[in-house]
Order: sequence, then C-alpha cells, then structure tokens
Amino acid sequence: MADATTRTIRGVCPHDCPDACGWVVTVRDGRAVRLAGDPGHPMTRGFLCQKVARYLERVYHADRLTTPLRRVGPKGSGKFRDITWDEAIAEVANRFQSLVDSPDGPQSILPYSYGGTMGEIQSGSLDRRFFHRIGASLLDRTICATAGTVGCDLTLGTRAFVDPFQVVNAKLILNWGSNTSVTNSHLWALMHEARKTGAVIVTIDPYRSPTAARSDWWIPIRPGTDAALALGMMNVIFRDGLQDQDYIDRYCLGGQELREHVLNNYPLPRVASITGLSENDIEKLARMYATDNPTFLRLNYGLQRHRGGGMAVRTVCCLPSVTGAWKYPGGGALLSTSKNYPWNRAALQRPDLSPPGTRTINMVQLAEALLGELPGPPVRSLYVYNANPASVNPDQNRIIRGLLREDLFTIVHDQFLTDTARYSDIVLPATTQFEHFDILGSYGHLFVQTNEKAIDPIGESKPNTEVFRLLAQAMNLEPELFEITDEGLADIALSGTGAMAGMSRESLRHSGPKRLQLPDMFQPFAEGGFPTPSGKCEFVSDRSAALGFNSLPDYVPPAEDPQTKPELARRFPLQLVTPPLPAILNSTFANVPSLREAAGPQQIELSRSDAESRGLREAMVVRVFNDRGAFQARLSISENVSPGTAVSLGCRWAVDMPDGRNVNATTATTLTDFGGGATFFDNLVQVEEFKPDREASR
Repeated sequence: MADATTRTIRGVCPHDCPDACGWVVTVRDGRAVRLAGDPGHPMTRGFLCQKVARYLERVYHADRLTTPLRRVGPKGSGKFRDITWDEAIAEVANRFQSLVDSPDGPQSILPYSYGGTMGEIQSGSLDRRFFHRIGASLLDRTICATAGTVGCDLTLGTRAFVDPFQVVNAKLILNWGSNTSVTNSHLWALMHEARKTGAVIVTIDPYRSPTAARSDWWIPIRPGTDAALALGMMNVIFRDGLQDQDYIDRYCLGGQELREHVLNNYPLPRVASITGLSENDIEKLARMYATDNPTFLRLNYGLQRHRGGGMAVRTVCCLPSVTGAWKYPGGGALLSTSKNYPWNRAALQRPDLSPPGTRTINMVQLAEALLGELPGPPVRSLYVYNANPASVNPDQNRIIRGLLREDLFTIVHDQFLTDTARYSDIVLPATTQFEHFDILGSYGHLFVQTNEKAIDPIGESKPNTEVFRLLAQAMNLEPELFEITDEGLADIALSGTGAMAGMSRESLRHSGPKRLQLPDMFQPFAEGGFPTPSGKCEFVSDRSAALGFNSLPDYVPPAEDPQTKPELARRFPLQLVTPPLPAILNSTFANVPSLREAAGPQQIELSRSDAESRGLREAMVVRVFNDRGAFQARLSISENVSPGTAVSLGCRWAVDMPDGRNVNATTATTLTDFGGGATFFDNLVQVEEFKPDREASR
C-alpha cells in the first residue's frame, strides 16, 4: 500500500524495439524499487521482455559512470581520472571551436549516434541543432533500417503497415526474417491469440530462432536469397491463376510485366537452387499464401542485412498486392508503423541551420571515415552518444584502428565505460530513462507516450539535451536555439498535424498512452491509395531503374555468396549470420550480470556435417575468421542451421571476449543496394579449432 514516501510514475522503454513498452516505476524514498509493464497500455498489457525486466539492475549498476572523466592512459586502456563538468565542457567546447576555426573546418567534427534511446527529445533534438549550427559533418543513420525502408517505399510509397492488432484475424501468419517472439514479443502474443482460433504460423529464417522453433513450419532459407523465394512464390501464384487479378488491375502498376518476369526468369528449379529449399516447399508456401486469406506478413530487418536487402524487401512487399491480402481485416504486411507519426522534426532538429554543401558520412562506413578514406577533411573529433560503435559497427578491427589515432579527439556520453568509451579522451556520464523526461512513438504500434522522470540523476549524470545546452553556452551560440526545456521541445515535436492533431503533452501526462487519430483496425490499402508517384502499388518502378536496378522486383545476390563468389567461398565456405541475443539488445545490457549469465559464452552453431568435416567437436573452442578478422566462440553442433550456414548470436562487448574481438571483427562495411544500409549477414567465414600457440605466432 502506497504511503507518503512511495509513488508510481509512468514511463516508456527507450530501447530500439518496435514494442515501445509502457512501464510503471515504483519509487520509495527517492529510489526506484520496482518496474513493471504498464497494465493500462493496450500493447504492453503489463509484461516486459527479458532484458527490460532487469532495467533496475542497469540503473543501479555498480559500474555506472557518475562523474566526467579525462583519459590518462593509452587509448583503449580504460585509464581515466575524474574531472568536473566545467572542465569537461570547457575542453570539448575549446577543441570544437579550434576545429571550426582551423583549415579543416567544422566538417572535421563528426557526431555519431543511433538508437540507444528512441525518444524524440533525447535522441534527436538539441544535439542535431548543435551540430547543424556549428557546421559539423552530417551523419547518415543507416545501420539498421534504411535498406528495407527504401525498398518498401519503392513498391508502396511508404512503409508496409497495418494496425498490428489486426493480426488476431489472420489465418496465415508469415514471419519473414523476424524473430518476433523475442524482438517483438507483444506482437507475438497477438499472433498466439490468432493461432488459438486456427491461424498457422510460418517462419522464414536461415536460423531456427525461438520464433521458428515455436512456429508450425520453419523454412530454412539460405542467407540473402529472400527475394528469389518471393519471386518463386509469385511464379506459382501467376502460373496457377491464384492472383487477385481485380486488385492488380485496379490498384497496381505493371501487373502484366511482373507476371511475365517471374514466369520467364524465376522457374522453381532455379529458385530452389538459389534458396536451398525444395521445389515442393516453395510451391506449398505459395499456395498457402495465396489461398489462406487473411494472410499477415511480418517482415523485419533481418531480411535486409545483405547487399540485395533493399530489393528483397521491395520484392516481398509486392506479395500482399499480388494476392489482394490488403483487402482483408488481418491481411497485409507490417514492416514499421513509424511513418504514421507526424512529428515536427524539422522544427525540433533545425536541419536548415546546417550550411549548404555540408558533407554526409554514412555511419556504416565509420571505419573509412576515421581512417581518412572518404572525401572531405579528415575527421579530427568524434562525439559519440546513444551508440557504441566499437562493439556494434562492422569491420571492428578497422574501427578500433581509427579510434586509436592519437590525433583524434573523441568524446563519449554514456552510462558505462563501453568499448567505445575506453578509446575516448573525454567521457561524460549519461542519465537512464528513469532520470529524464522524453516523449516517444513506436515503429510497432500506434501509441504516443511521455516518459516521466522517476528519480534524480545518479551521481552527476546528465541527459543529452542538458549537455548540448552547456556546450552551446560555452561556444556562445544563440540562446534562443538552446535555452528551451525538454518539455518545450516535446511541445514542438507534437505540433505536427494529421494523426497527431490535438494531442498535447499535458493530456499524455494525465491519461497515459494515446493512440494516433487513425480509424480503428484500419486497412490502409484495402482500396489502393498507395502514396507512390502513380498512386498504385508499383511492381514497375521508375525510381528503382533510376537507382541503376531493374525496374521490376529482382534477386540481387549477396556480396559474399558461395554461388556468385566461388573462389572466396573456397577459402571461407560458411555464410555467417549474427542475429541478436535474446538477453542483449545490440550491445545494450551486455554488462548486466544476470543477463550476461543468461546469455552464456559466445557460441557458434554449425550443422553436424560442417562440424565433422572440420574435425570439430561439441563445446570445442573455435576460431571464426576471414580476411577482416577473427573471434573466438564455443562450438554448438546444432539442427538449428543448415549445412553451409553458421550462426553466432551477438553482440557482446569486445572487452569481455577472450581475444578482445566480437562477431563484428568479421563483418564488412559493404553497403546495401538501396539506402546505404549495413550488410552484417553478408559474411563468408571459416571455422577451425582455436589453438593458442598458433594464435600467438600469427
């Protein structure tokens, strides 16, 4: 029973997950003592995932940073001494000003941030204003989703979306590149409700993930060949007359061209050879998809992490229009609901402040940027927040080589001394979601929520917004740009129109999560209305052709593929896929003791035939390697992968790995076809027994 010293505060999980769960924090005598899912949130319904359920351990972790630090040892040594905030701000501001005034100019400063928080205020407000105002290089934040979003937009003109609550009406649920039960657990709960009323759940994934294991049918596709499977399904659908011709004729562009394309170019023997699936399974899946309406297709970002990822998503997004699935309650496809939120980000972030001609650096190519391999001035200063690139970026060895540069002035604002922070010159302590205000939407549902501050900041930690206010003041930037409260920034974010019209910060505070003003259980494309240039679902896309690709959906092979790169595959014959660990979100939570224990040691899963052909035994310590680098793992001989595929769930902090490298020591900075995204799952490797003596001689 609550007393005068106990209160409950509503908040929102800030992490990069479609569920954007509402939570309730119980605070007693100024300390958070309990965290639970918000039972009043229609999507959260009172439960949190494995990771966030342990959030109290993260907030009160013994290793929380509580004061600013200055490096006193070699970069990477983790040796720092405490300094004051005044000293830290003065040093950063002076270094920034000297670079602004130098021959290299302000573009020698690179901000680096991503999804450490998804809040509109702490993820992208005063930080963007600050870097725009001083003329720093722009960052293209592509590492997760852009290939899929561009591919999706080419077909549909927007993201593939329906109201996720409609899944309960589906008869066939197809998880494509989505470990939904782990990474979208509240949608999985709705899928399970649909299954109770007869729905069949199918999962397409190179790895028998927890979702695949709990599905009615797991389809173990070869990595990077999803577009070929979708085109093979269309071949069967058009061949047997199972398409919704009326929907195609009324609402689609290029139906006849698509039909001829798939019948001529993607016969089942070719598709089976590409995907590693049997012709019978391809035909069975196509028939199920075309006849078991409503069909709900959950496609996710695992589908796009190879060179042809954008085209793969574009191709898969054609399927609901080929069969008319958009017409049915519970039918259609879901990639992201994010485009439904009309945040006023232009007013919030002020991109107009950035000088014309300012260069943009793709975050996937951070290694190239730090090593001076991109056009423009060298990067002289790196400011990292909401991110840990030394752990999560591709080509880890080259990232670290860049971070070791003595002439690079690196600032990291974080809650812990992460892999990246260990290479920094100045470390600034950051607040957690319990310790600041924010406002959030979602890319997996349709609710807007405020996150109320629950406790005072731990030690001297500060939120992103406060740090940029201090830096702006120290550099004598215009007060009217930066002297605004976080609540005032939230009001700006909410000042958009459309589905957010009339929504206010105060109403959200008093009544909790509010749904966007969209029709209940709406079907956005039931009668066409695609926001493409033609107003139709574009099977034929002039925009795709303008990017140098087929105007029709097509299969773009991975950059590293045994079928298209046989010489490389002779040296590195295994296709390595590195999905997230259930206990860790990218590198977040990797240092929470209970979750680290749950994650266990780094493993790599191989089929029995692949293990035995290499003389490898269960639980043996192995070396996973290619020309980019290597990491150690414990071998698991598994039926969860097909021969030729390897899976190692990641990613742990490199400092906790026995050789100081994690799975990203092997991944490449190759970009996707559309959107300049990352190709983490486009990665050929070899596996051998780890022998310390051999390693010492390398």
